[in-house]
Amino acid sequence: MRKENKKQLIESLTQQLTDVNNFYLTDISALNAEDTSDLRRLCFKYGIKLQVVKNTLLRKAMENVDKDFDDFYETLKGNTSVMFTESGNGPAKLIKEFRKKFKTDRPILKGAYIEEMTYLGEDQLDFLVSIKSRDELIADVIALLQSPVKNVVSALQSGSNTLSGILTTLSEKSE
Repeated sequence: MRKENKKQLIESLTQQLTDVNNFYLTDISALNAEDTSDLRRLCFKYGIKLQVVKNTLLRKAMENVDKDFDDFYETLKGNTSVMFTESGNGPAKLIKEFRKKFKTDRPILKGAYIEEMTYLGEDQLDFLVSIKSRDELIADVIALLQSPVKNVVSALQSGSNTLSGILTTLSEKSE
């Protein structure tokens, strides 16, 4: 690879690392071409950008970003691919689904960076699956905010029915 191409790739990776709040570092080295294509299709379906990178170029890009990526330098050994995503749990769910569907132990999770938090190692995968995405958290907050309002409205509606029933009964008795 020529020096100009390396520089462009480092700049591109630096920009992606700056723009995205969530990414996963994985190892997909043992996958054959067909499985790799299936993984890329699945990534496209989930809205995840999968990019295979050279460790030295990724490290240089990480050093150019104003975020703390020091913990990841130890994981930059062997083959590395980066999954850029908007949702924090999307790649974890994708990895679980891919492993189950294709009966493989790949991709291997090296680490993840989610909303300024670092998660290292394969043992973090189950925890990362359980993390709620931003949209799921917003939906939970909206549901919590709507719950008291729904209770008040239903109480008022049921109260009006009860109150009108009582008034009807009283009016019939007085006649």
